[in-house]
Amino acid sequence: MNDNNKKTHIFQSEVKELLHLMIHSLYSNKEIFLRELISNSSDAIEKIRFEKIYNPDKYTQNSYTPKIQISVNKQEKKIIISDNGIGMTHEEVIKNLGTIAKSGTKSFLNQIKNTEKKEKNEFIGQFGVGFYSSFIVSDIVSVYTKHASNTTKSGTLWISNGKGEYSVETVDIKEHGTKIILSLKPSEQEFLENWKIKQIIKKYSDHISIPIEIENYDEKTKIISWEKINEAQAIWTQNKNNITKESYQKFYTYITNDTEKPLIWSHNKVEGKQEYINLLYIPRKAAWDMWHRENKHGLKLYVKHVFIMDEATQFLPNYLRFVKGIIDSQDLPLNISREILQDSSVTHILRKTLTKRILKILNDLSIQNNKKYQKFWNVFGLVIKEGIAEDSENQKIIANLLRFSSIQNHDKEQNLSLKNYTDNMISEQKKIYFITSDSYKSALNSPHLEIFKDKNIDVLLLSDRIDEWMMNYLTEFNNIKFQSVSKSDDSLEKLISTKNNDNNNKLSNFIEKIKKILKDKIKDVRITYRLKNTPAIVLTDSNDMSTQMAKIFSAAGQPIPKIKYILEINPKHPLIKKIKKVENETEFSDWIELLLEQSILAEKGSLDNPHIFINRINNLFIL
Repeated sequence: MNDNNKKTHIFQSEVKELLHLMIHSLYSNKEIFLRELISNSSDAIEKIRFEKIYNPDKYTQNSYTPKIQISVNKQEKKIIISDNGIGMTHEEVIKNLGTIAKSGTKSFLNQIKNTEKKEKNEFIGQFGVGFYSSFIVSDIVSVYTKHASNTTKSGTLWISNGKGEYSVETVDIKEHGTKIILSLKPSEQEFLENWKIKQIIKKYSDHISIPIEIENYDEKTKIISWEKINEAQAIWTQNKNNITKESYQKFYTYITNDTEKPLIWSHNKVEGKQEYINLLYIPRKAAWDMWHRENKHGLKLYVKHVFIMDEATQFLPNYLRFVKGIIDSQDLPLNISREILQDSSVTHILRKTLTKRILKILNDLSIQNNKKYQKFWNVFGLVIKEGIAEDSENQKIIANLLRFSSIQNHDKEQNLSLKNYTDNMISEQKKIYFITSDSYKSALNSPHLEIFKDKNIDVLLLSDRIDEWMMNYLTEFNNIKFQSVSKSDDSLEKLISTKNNDNNNKLSNFIEKIKKILKDKIKDVRITYRLKNTPAIVLTDSNDMSTQMAKIFSAAGQPIPKIKYILEINPKHPLIKKIKKVENETEFSDWIELLLEQSILAEKGSLDNPHIFINRINNLFIL
């Protein structure tokens, strides 16, 4: 060993912070470090397998038996984990073990700071930071590694105590691969027991396809032997009739690090023009960063049982980003770049088929086990709504999956399907009515709903931010059109009694007087009998931008055209009857302005100038 080439480096600032958090905060499940190191070894072996098959010119073709080996040195209080995977170059050691290049690190650090201790271990493994979990149990971590393309006798040694610095030097290493030596803390001696190591591997790594061996030493015979611990067979390649429920659940835990069991899963082998196996899981809970712009998602991709990549997003649309699992194809060409893979006709066929399969799984669940489906919807409903706009080809089945709250449902929970809504429509009803608002309560208490409650017509209450955008794409269901109750519509007028036409004629002078006062502030003024307890409301014209859409544009910093509302007056309301009798023109004008302002306030939840509104109310109180 030559000390002259030894160099000391400072950890990237994010690594320092991460190491501090891991060592001092992530103590709820210390054993997770072993799972992470074995997973890294497994990935390294899968990579060398791939390289040897598809880039044979770069690597020697000696016989190769992949293995991960673990040995315990009780006397020196060390655990040694070694693999004969692809290894790392000198530059890769500095890049991979000294920095965190993966995006989202800051979000990760903020998240684990604000998370209960018992839940923090869930995040290890999700950000490419699994290696650093070694410092939870170790005082010093040493990494000996040599890249498979390195034909010299030298490799790299990386050493750190996890306190801000690490050293890197060139050392003699015969074979390619990586060996990690953990010098355990005095408080972590339990991990020096073989039975404990076996227990952890059975729990977390039983389905890894590479054999994991542990060193046994017979005190009597002084003989060292290696014992295989894990099953070492890819679960998806087995006949699904021979796989237990527990095995499926264990494999899900292994590939996702999720502490909860999956909600449902589907395992299929497809033969014919395209041959592939897929094992797909629907989680019970959402990943914490599901709404993060840089959220990593997708399936694990294997081709002919050779691992290709994590998070292969090409096989699922974005609105199904919560789905976990693997796809193992026999048809994808491997000597191509990922960009070409994205454009492959086989990839497009697989994406289309997998999307339809997942939607069918969810649709079947909604029919066969509504209680279980409701649990799914409560967690992932917002994501499914994205599919209405993103996936026109499957819009019909996605619409079947949607759930809503409504005025007749008497529950904030979104549990009403469109099929149930249309099955219960009254005979005179020709459209599916809905209202969009900022919250469930504001939607439920909107004056627009008064006639619907009176006529026993159900209205869908949409209060998620995505709803207004979604309804621009969801125009009908089973040939029945949707209609916003806050927009002008002839079908609604037909539901309202027309016995008041004579009264309308008598009120024409009153309406004309209002129009002259409001002028270009409104698009129109008219009488309505859709209101019961409210003197007036405003609507948008059928072709104009809705109030909710204007709010979305405004929140996004987009310019919006000024909305000119239609003011509808309820002639039966006591306040309207009182205003009609007002003779003083100034007082009458104030009342009309007040009607418009309070109607806009009820519709938008805000006014451009609330001070004028308050002054107007005060002036009318004084009169």
